[in-house]
Amino acid sequence: MSRSIITGIDIGTYHVKVVIAHGSEVGERGFPKILATGIADSRGLRHGYVINPHDIAQSIRKAMNEAEKKANVKVRKAFVAVGGIGLGSMVYSSSIIISKADLEITNLDIKKVQEQCEKDIPNNAILNRKIINSVPLQYKIDGKVILGKPEGMKGSKFEVKTLYITCLEHHLNDIIQSVEEAGISVEDIVASPIAASLVTLTKAQKIAGCVLANIGAETVAIAVFENNMPVSLEIFPIGSTDITNDIALGLKVPLEEAEQIKIGAITGSSFPRKKLEEIISARLSDIFELIEAHLKKIGRNGLLPAGIIITGGGSGLSNIDEMAKAYLRLPSRIGGLGIKSSEKQNWKDSTWAVAYGLCILGTHSEEDESIDTSAQFLSKMWRSIVSSIKQFLP
Repeated sequence: MSRSIITGIDIGTYHVKVVIAHGSEVGERGFPKILATGIADSRGLRHGYVINPHDIAQSIRKAMNEAEKKANVKVRKAFVAVGGIGLGSMVYSSSIIISKADLEITNLDIKKVQEQCEKDIPNNAILNRKIINSVPLQYKIDGKVILGKPEGMKGSKFEVKTLYITCLEHHLNDIIQSVEEAGISVEDIVASPIAASLVTLTKAQKIAGCVLANIGAETVAIAVFENNMPVSLEIFPIGSTDITNDIALGLKVPLEEAEQIKIGAITGSSFPRKKLEEIISARLSDIFELIEAHLKKIGRNGLLPAGIIITGGGSGLSNIDEMAKAYLRLPSRIGGLGIKSSEKQNWKDSTWAVAYGLCILGTHSEEDESIDTSAQFLSKMWRSIVSSIKQFLP
């Protein structure tokens, strides 16, 4: 059974967003009905790091109060997204020898090879970090790649390649502390890009291969998908606030005016248009160079047929999709949600994708069936996520 009330909390550097959804009322894609949203200015964060848990708790409480008032419900627990530059990923492989006399691979062998893979992660790679999500990317039997489930097949050597999404332990603890201080119990933790992908990417895009880029205030988060699974995740300490600062310096205007110019709220002849475009283009080129370097590192540059999907507050910049297309040599588009809620609000942008994605995960967290064809991998890995998180939740 789906839960009745599901709440997602997205703690961003610029805003804290809360979405309350009705888990028992789902659409044809399995998405829950949105009851209410709440938003508050985010205080106590820097590049996604919690620098003051008390300030963050107040921001969470303010956003939650707004959502609770609209939905006429009291929220006691929620799913929480973790992001910021403390988030990262790594891929490791490991193998075991099948011990059964008939060489048949069982579910116990699958668990055993996954446990062995985690044990084989070097200590220096996992120092001060916690694994929050783990995704088996590929299985091999006697050196041959297996498509589908390996259970029931036969072989002597069984291998797995796994993506581990990690977070700095102290950052994770600070996030949990902040939510708890706001009077909300943390049900589970999910990486922000994974939650956002549920409502911004289609199954076809994930299968073909794409990169989801969320341009936030102080960070850019990217998640690369292939064969309907995330294969890499990275966070860069740069964001749309850097563009605002560049405009303020370049045009010699106050920060508040620079922000209004950036989003197009101020137009006219009071500043040179060409110079503004040069300022924005220079900073965006820095962002796309970082993304390109990461794609080269994992061998995916120029090789993602579904291209780059841009989301977040920075996605509203003029011609950003054309710049991405030119720099990355990939198809490019701006991600959108188009979700209608009971607040008679049509969500045309993707700034709420993370919070709503958490509600989708929460709605189906106790079910065996997949959430939706665009997120089948999540239903398969959910229990491993839960078990890995529960060990460090307070």
